[in-house]
Amino acid sequence: MTVAECIQVSHEMVALIGACDAGPAAWPADAVLLGFHLGAQPMLRMNGRADDRCGGAIVLVVAREACLRLFAIDPQDGDYHLPTELRAIAHAIVDCATPAPVRTTYRLGKSIELLCESFRLLTAAALVPAREDGALSLTDARRLIEARRLIDERWNEKLTIDRIARACGLNRVKLNRGFREMFDCTVAVALAERRLEEASRMLRTTDRPISSIGYDNGYLNNASFARAFARRFGVSPSDYRLARLAA
Repeated sequence: MTVAECIQVSHEMVALIGACDAGPAAWPADAVLLGFHLGAQPMLRMNGRADDRCGGAIVLVVAREACLRLFAIDPQDGDYHLPTELRAIAHAIVDCATPAPVRTTYRLGKSIELLCESFRLLTAAALVPAREDGALSLTDARRLIEARRLIDERWNEKLTIDRIARACGLNRVKLNRGFREMFDCTVAVALAERRLEEASRMLRTTDRPISSIGYDNGYLNNASFARAFARRFGVSPSDYRLARLAA
């Protein structure tokens, strides 16, 4: 196999960067493989048997004992749709153009982040299995994943259910029903959650006026933003900002 870069993160973890099939060189004992595929259908392929069928633009090879000790998980075989947050980390690793040895150090740190975020989402049951069985066809499941990606990445646009449905090639009824089945929430709730999470980040990290933050996140007036924010976080936007500054 050809590996663009093999990074020995620790005695319990190796990161293989580059479009390749993972081989056994320098693997930790009793290893688990996490393969991150970044093509037309981004996917996380988890291989609990550590054979060479995992593949991917990035392959993390991790000792099973480390998975149990750090995350209390014994990984099993499974394919999952790759969510936006994991794709962003994976692309940062693959696309890093910084010259070596800084590139290697950067990729090492981001590989640890990628591992931790993957297991965090797996523990929270937030990874959506990529499978062809069940009530949803594979085509519809992929369209629903695209709808979720649209919300995650274009939350600041004037998105409506009809616009999301048209963009993903689903009718309104199938979008609403399938989205609830796949993500256990409605399209409207997912969009509001994404916008409020971004609003909370802006309150923590900028000094922009609260009214401006609310408007940029889809709320046309302060009152509606404050109500929605308080329902989600339990405090008003101003109190949230003050508490974070005082921490």
